[in-house]
Amino acid sequence: MGPRADGDTLELVKNLEPMHPTPRQPFIHQANWSAAQSSQLYGLDAWGQPYFSISEQGHVMVRPRAKRGGCLDLVSLVQDLQARNLSLPLLIRFDDILEDRLAKLHEAFAHAIAQYNYQGRYQGVFPIKCHQQRHVLEHVVRVGRRWNFGLEAGSKAELLIALALLDDPDALLVCNGYKDTRYLETAILARRLGRCPLVVIEQANEVDGLVACSRQLGMAPLMGVRAKLSVQGIGRWGSSSGDGAKFGLSAPDLLATVNTLREGGLLGELRLLHMHIGSQISDIAVLKEALQEIGQFYVQLVALGAPMGYLDVGGGLGVDYDGSCTATAASTNYSLQNYANDVVATIQECCQSHGVPMPTLVSESGRAVASHFSVLVFDVLSTGGVDRAVPPLQEGEPLLVRNLRELLATITPENLQEAWHDAVKFKDDALSAFRLGYLSLVDRAKAEKLYWACCCTIAGHLGHQPIPADLQPITTALAATYYANFSIFRSAPDTWAINQIFPVIPIHRLHEPPQILGIFADLTCDSDGKLNRFIDSGAHKSHLELHHLQPPNPYWMGLFLGGAYQEVMGNLHNLFGRTNAAHIRLESQGGYRVEQVARGNTTSDVLTALDHDPQSLVERLRRDSEAAIAAGNLTIPDARRLITHVEESLRQSTYLQPDLRSP
Repeated sequence: MGPRADGDTLELVKNLEPMHPTPRQPFIHQANWSAAQSSQLYGLDAWGQPYFSISEQGHVMVRPRAKRGGCLDLVSLVQDLQARNLSLPLLIRFDDILEDRLAKLHEAFAHAIAQYNYQGRYQGVFPIKCHQQRHVLEHVVRVGRRWNFGLEAGSKAELLIALALLDDPDALLVCNGYKDTRYLETAILARRLGRCPLVVIEQANEVDGLVACSRQLGMAPLMGVRAKLSVQGIGRWGSSSGDGAKFGLSAPDLLATVNTLREGGLLGELRLLHMHIGSQISDIAVLKEALQEIGQFYVQLVALGAPMGYLDVGGGLGVDYDGSCTATAASTNYSLQNYANDVVATIQECCQSHGVPMPTLVSESGRAVASHFSVLVFDVLSTGGVDRAVPPLQEGEPLLVRNLRELLATITPENLQEAWHDAVKFKDDALSAFRLGYLSLVDRAKAEKLYWACCCTIAGHLGHQPIPADLQPITTALAATYYANFSIFRSAPDTWAINQIFPVIPIHRLHEPPQILGIFADLTCDSDGKLNRFIDSGAHKSHLELHHLQPPNPYWMGLFLGGAYQEVMGNLHNLFGRTNAAHIRLESQGGYRVEQVARGNTTSDVLTALDHDPQSLVERLRRDSEAAIAAGNLTIPDARRLITHVEESLRQSTYLQPDLRSP
């Protein structure tokens, strides 16, 4: 039996699922494919709530204020921003989502405090390391003022940012990280500016320095200590907690610190206890154990004479990236309200049993606050994949080529596994023969084409039946590569560094059935510059369901839930710089306004960042051009063209500039 036509093959290949023994719900290649089916296929109705949905026209819709009203068409928004000369890739930050996340965090703790009659309050801080961009931090401070929401600094530079931005005398400034004398003195003096710095002692050798600085200045900061818990987190950041944690005082170190502070007359300034069990806590049971342990540390510190008053449960509040609500790396098995309830109830129980006043509860929830508020939109430039065409039969073909051609003609639904193994064997034999010089390049090309034709035919016969494990590699072999106009290392470094999964979906054409499975390759000259892990209901899949390109119309993709850490950890691999960014706010009367625009790096910017002088570069090329003109190797018009290209490239974005067309 011969191979199916290309379109028929794709219609059946798209049902394959490489990560599971049975295929997922097949594509429905029909005219009545709906946006609801796309929402289910991409998991948008799970991870996207309450901010993202799909319209009947197949466009991603954004509800920045969640259920409080207001909706934006993401495709129309991108078109408007392009009209403002903001080219893709484009980072769109929805400040209303950031505000809504802050509100939900405080509402959850307020509800838990009321439910359990907790005799204390909640007062959070935002970790600057999560997102250091000025406009973002200014917005967090401005919006958070009604809750006395503060900041957490983990370095000297972040401390300076916090001191400049945080002008609320009742907001906390938690000072973490390594601290030299200048860091400590700056934090101490900040109390006289009306700030509320809490210097957290995280290592035993910090105590003497803090005492010495306090004596030198004649005043001390409010202080905290971080306890090293025996409970260890789980997942990627589990090793950052427990006995091998980078920061934190063991029980003996904690006692020694209390004694040193008492001897120095500073125990009365010890107000906060801090813990850390890792970022993205996926299992609520781990958090409960840690809370029980930190609660005991707290009451014991009070018993030792420390006034205390604040208990910082650190970061770790997770994000349900895949919408599965499971204790997996890309999800959580608890809600925000579950988290707040457990923090409040556990600490209340511990304090009540020891007759200790209940502390103000502090959290450093950066990921849960910032992840949802930004969307990276990038365009697909082109696609690549295997050549599915069957080469025409010619006389005198070598045996190895004839074997593959005969195999192709005899594939049936009953012999798929046998045919697959034979195809692999015949292809390997052809490659070996080519390496030894017994097969020409022309015949090797024929063998490869026939091999891919066999793969397509086998995939076409699989249909809806369960896929045997040894046939699952066919999906990978037949996948298309979509070449995307962005840099993984700049905009989504965690996908490369720690295999983090972010939702990635088309932002339009979602009322059409997808036709092909594919992965994304970025612009960098690096084999790791690709996206090939996607969310799939608690698991992951190695390919994403995509649409065929329809030139000259663009194909736009959105990467969601990447608002935490990705921008600040991105690098200049291949000198791809910061993307354009726009801050969007809903208007009360409808519509939106562009609150802030941050232009992406130009080529000149990134060259300068690495100590190259753009003007010297141009001048060197100009001199070389003059020499080439004098030698008769270059005409004056071509020299002018070369220098013009160089000068314009220096002024432009580091990314490709395709034609701006509407979808």
